[in-house]
Amino acid sequence: MAEEKEKKEPALAPASAEKKVVTGKKEKVEVPAKFKKLVEEIEKMSVLDLAELVKILEKKFGVLAAPQVVAAPAAPTVAPAAEEKSVFNIVLTVVGDKKIDVIKAVRDVTGKGLKESKDLVDAAASGPQIVKENVKKEEGEELKKKFEAAGAKIELK
Repeated sequence: MAEEKEKKEPALAPASAEKKVVTGKKEKVEVPAKFKKLVEEIEKMSVLDLAELVKILEKKFGVLAAPQVVAAPAAPTVAPAAEEKSVFNIVLTVVGDKKIDVIKAVRDVTGKGLKESKDLVDAAASGPQIVKENVKKEEGEELKKKFEAAGAKIELK
């Protein structure tokens, strides 16, 4: 019965034989004499038996059979290259003299009602207020021109 089970399951490639590498070429693997008997025993095992053996060894020695990922140390740089942002938040920092025009601009940009737009502009007098979030750079530049025409100052953050 065990022989039938082994025939149905594909066996792992013998470690002492040739093995496939990523390039598709075969390379000869030399097994030291002290491991030859052990490798021969492992070659005879089924995939399920090998998986069970791996679990037992992991528990016994407190290790994982997962491949280790080693990150290469970063090369020192003179000046870190800043990634260019593509999405910005529009922040109203200064209202200016034309408060009504700024309220209209906020209303147009956000789609909020008159009261909500006025409240946002009034709040900007005490501190910066986010007018719109997650705006692409091109749209942000257009909105900046629009607010500057209304007498306000905004920042793209």
